[in-house]
Formats: sequence, C-alpha cells, structure tokens
Amino acid sequence: MQLTETHRPTLDQALEAIRTRAYWSPHPEHPKAYGDSAPADGLAAFEALRGSRFELDQPGTDDWTGGEVSPYGPKLGIEYPHPDLDVLLPAMRAGMGAWREAGPETRAVVCVEILSRISARTHEFAHAVMHTSGQAFMMAFQAGGPHAQDRGLEAVAYAYAEQTRTPAAAEWSKPQGKRDPLELRKTFTTAGRGISLLIGCNTFPTWNGYPGLFASLATGNPVLVKPHPRAVLPLALTVRVAREVLSEAGFDPNLVCLAAERPGEGIAKTLAVRPEIKIIDYTGSTGFGDWLEANARQAQVYTEKAGVNTVVIDSTDNYKGMLSNLAFSLSLYSGQMCTTPQNLLIPRDGITTDVGPKSYDEVVADIAASVGGLLGDDARANALLGALVNPDVKGRLEAASGLGEVALPSRKITNPDFPDAVVRTPVVVKLDGAKPDAESVYLSECFGPVSFAVAVDSTADALELMRRTVRDKGAMTVGAYTTSEETERAIEDICLEESAQLSLNLTGGVYVNQTAAFSDFHGSGGNPAANAALCDGAFVSNRFRVVEVRRQA
Repeated sequence: MQLTETHRPTLDQALEAIRTRAYWSPHPEHPKAYGDSAPADGLAAFEALRGSRFELDQPGTDDWTGGEVSPYGPKLGIEYPHPDLDVLLPAMRAGMGAWREAGPETRAVVCVEILSRISARTHEFAHAVMHTSGQAFMMAFQAGGPHAQDRGLEAVAYAYAEQTRTPAAAEWSKPQGKRDPLELRKTFTTAGRGISLLIGCNTFPTWNGYPGLFASLATGNPVLVKPHPRAVLPLALTVRVAREVLSEAGFDPNLVCLAAERPGEGIAKTLAVRPEIKIIDYTGSTGFGDWLEANARQAQVYTEKAGVNTVVIDSTDNYKGMLSNLAFSLSLYSGQMCTTPQNLLIPRDGITTDVGPKSYDEVVADIAASVGGLLGDDARANALLGALVNPDVKGRLEAASGLGEVALPSRKITNPDFPDAVVRTPVVVKLDGAKPDAESVYLSECFGPVSFAVAVDSTADALELMRRTVRDKGAMTVGAYTTSEETERAIEDICLEESAQLSLNLTGGVYVNQTAAFSDFHGSGGNPAANAALCDGAFVSNRFRVVEVRRQA
C-alpha cells in the first residue's frame, strides 16, 4: 500500500517518541512553515465556507442545521447535514468488516494520511477554531493545528502499539510424551467494539477531539462526530478530510460521519444510550460527564470533566520568574482552559524568596501587578486573551467581584479588528481559607478568567487543602513553588497518592496549563476531573478486543 511506504516512517518516529518521551513533532508550529501563500489561501478557504451548505454526502440527511456565531462577532452562516440516526448508524456499521480486515498497520497509516492532509490546511483550520472557540489566532493556529494533530498522531501510535502486542498468528504444539503432540494453528484479530461517539467541546474542538477520534478509528471503529453546536466547523472539516482519505484508500467513507444538531435538540443524550454506540469520548461539564458514566452502560465512556486546579506557593528562588510564569498561566486564553490554575494557596504569614521575605498581601499584589503588566498593552492582551467563549463565562467573571476582596479587577479591552468581541482581563480575588463561607467559593470550579488567592495558615495546611481539593473535586493540573526538599517531596507524594499531574517551580517558558504530545500526559484518569489520560495505553486498549480463531493443525 502506497500509504504504508509514505507514512510508516512517521508512525515509527511516533512510536519512538512515546517510548522515550522526548520532544518530537512532525507538524510545524510557525505559520511561515506552510508556504508564502498559505496564510492568504487559508483565510480565503475559511471565508468561502461562510454562508454556505457544508456538503458531506453522508447517508440519512433529513434536514440542514447551523447557527454558529463567532465569539469575535460575525455569524458564520454555515448549514450542516442533520442526521436520521436510524439510517446513518446502520450505514456506518457496514464498513467495519473491511476496516477490521485491513489490520492495525493499514488503519494507522490511513489515519496518518488524514492528519497529514489536515496539517496541510492548518491555516484554514486555525480560522475555523478561532471563530468558534474565541481563541486568539496564534493560539488557534498552534493549539487547534499542530498541537491537536500531534495528539491525534499520539493516539494512533498508542493504538498501533497496543494492537500489535499480540501476534497475528501462532503455531501451537503441546508435547504428549509418547503420543503425537497436540497441534493447533491460531489467529488473533483485533476487532473494534462498534460505533464510537465523539462529543466535541466548545473551547478546544480539535485538541480535545482528535485523541478519541483517531484512537477509535485506528482500533477499527467507525466514528460519529457530534460537535458542540457553537463549534461545529473545525470538526466538520475534519470529517470531510477523513471521508475523502478513506474513500481514496478503498474504504467506506461512512466510517467517519458528522451528527450536527438542531438548536436545543440535545442529540448527544439520545445518541449516548443507543445500543449501536459502544465507545464515547466526551469533554465538558461534570454534570453531563457524570450522566454519561451512569447511563451509557452499553458503552466504554472516556470523560474529561471539570476540576479545581491548585498552585501551592511555599517559597521560591526566582520570585520574578514565578510571578511572570503565573501571570501568563492565568491570562492565556482568558483562563478558559481545563488546565488553568484557579486556586493559589499562599501562607498568610508569607513566603521566603530570593529577594527577601514577602507577606501574603505582597505576593498577591505582585501577582496582580505582573498580570497587569503583561496585559497592559491592548495589542498584546488581545493576542493572549482571545475572546470570552460564551455569555456564561462573562457572567462568572462579573460575579467574581462579589465573592471577596478584589486584588486585580478585570478590565474591558477593545479588539480593533473585531469590535463585537468580548475581551476581558482576569480578575484575582483574595479569600481567607479559614472561613467556611469562602470554602464553598474556592472549592467550586469557576471556569474562565477568575482566580482565588487563598490565605492558609501554613504550608502544611496548603498541602492538606490541595489533597482534599484533588480528591473531592479533581484537578487536571497541580503546580507548586518551593525551595524545600521536604516540602517538594510531600507535594509529590500527595500527587502520586491522589493521581494528579504536577509541575514544580516553573519560572521559564513552560507553563502549568500546557502539555506536549508524545511526552506529557494530559490528565491522569485517577481523580474526579477525568477518567482517562491523553494519551496512554489505557486510553486505547479497551476500544478493541482480540478475537482468537483456533484450527486443528
């Protein structure tokens, strides 16, 4: 197969990367890497999609639906096919046999070809992500483009590795003493579970969507993509590319289909309990994630839900670097990341630093000043913050000032290119961790550009609060700053015991809310924030079964 010759080297490099955990990416992060005409071509391709019907030629289309409005203001005006599930789902199952018989390697290289074609159109996808998620263009380009593609390829590599642990065939001979041995010929075939449902999210439609999509497809399952109704376009483009590649490779394009929903339809809940759905990938609210885990009993359910991310500030030998790192982490994409820190736990008696002791009030004031300095220039602020993704985030931000003493008020920023965009800087609120009424505030997720500087009696109290937060509420990330080996060891032990991913003493250009594919695990699957990690063997291994056939030799 030509695709094997073309893409096997990339697959081998991906397999090596997940083994060594070293830095590697085949997808360029810089916009100029895609050619001189790519920026204009990508924008033109995106603009051409606006105000049109998004044809997919998939079976069972009974209507057209749409209604996406960019967080930056413009209506996209795109209509997508609405599915008759009783027609679409049987059509999706029809291609499973040939896809299963193709084997793990062919499935893997077809997936790599899909990702390669998506990569070539990264500028177009970047505009689609930007105008559905509210990410600033450069973040939409990188996170929605190469970083998402890396996560998809990472899932393909894990899928291939797990499927090839068992040989495809074996000769079995058991000695019987003086009698002839017992001899069998055995074959072992990886078989997908059935149709996989991807329930997309609003904030990171490709980054959060690609791992589940490609893990399921590479393990032999058809994938039905149900995008968030406010972020359909990036995943619809993905489905279109996947269908083109599958068809050209000789497979049924209905192995990947789109399920766009009418306003208020709630098609995800209907789909989730249908008997044809055997796998579900979901990123979003804890409420619906818990509902899926409790009710979609016929499916293997992978969820990334909400958590309360915590940073313990005990001491530092690089105070300026700590402030700068925290300011960027709190500001990036207006705090609308599942990995953004929410609670900053600071001893009320202050901390030790390389520039002398700092009181709680001084630390909080300096964090506020650092955020203010970072976002003081409106052009830079727009490039970092993007736009608020929906009115709920704006509502939480506006309500935050009533929750405690405001150390850093939020301010409105105008985007000259998109005057209708809702752009706000983060708010930092001071809370006393010893007060019972404050606990109900900081132990609830407040998604968006809202952070709480929580005064605690001691570092030991901070560690206990961190443990309780992870155990009861979950966390996608934990951060800590300390110069004490004993404190560092205690923090690490808590994260190992409560299964939370930890970043220690980050003061440079790597931030607690960023993870690198092939090396970093996103989530752990071991605390309430998520029941799976992106990506590891557990994320792919239960998407298929090994079916054995024994024959008399």
